[in-house]
Amino acid sequence: MIRSGEVGDVAALLEVYNHYVATSDATFDEEPRSLAAHEAWFEQFAERGPHRILVAEEEGRVLGWASSMRYRTHPAFVRTVETSIYLGPDARGRGLGRQLYERLFELLADEEVHCVVAGVALPNPASTGLHLACGFRQIGVFEEYALKRGRYISSAWFQRLLG
Repeated sequence: MIRSGEVGDVAALLEVYNHYVATSDATFDEEPRSLAAHEAWFEQFAERGPHRILVAEEEGRVLGWASSMRYRTHPAFVRTVETSIYLGPDARGRGLGRQLYERLFELLADEEVHCVVAGVALPNPASTGLHLACGFRQIGVFEEYALKRGRYISSAWFQRLLG
């Protein structure tokens, strides 16, 4: 089931997120995020408007999420959102990422959102493939622009126009 995220999901969302902090470059955080910090992060989302979070749930268990957040604070970017998507390790490869994005884009089509952007730390063929399959096009690569655990990381950037 795909549904709007709720405050009661925060601990489960944090568990998924912190898995990637510890095991990958999908997020640039080097230390696990605290519950308080994740609760503060969650406050940016709403039931309506351009900043949403959707959760994939199965038998009462949160499997992952997709979100749309403010891209930048400058007024010129008011109709641009940045998306993130995280799935628990046992939820990958089941088409949930695509379902989450499709539903998110349906909701955003009714909002004043023109452009959706997403960054993918490289290498990540699964996430790259997901973004391309969901209508994004790759715009470019920021080479070695982030540093995590003493290693430089590049990111591919993707864009999708909503209309």
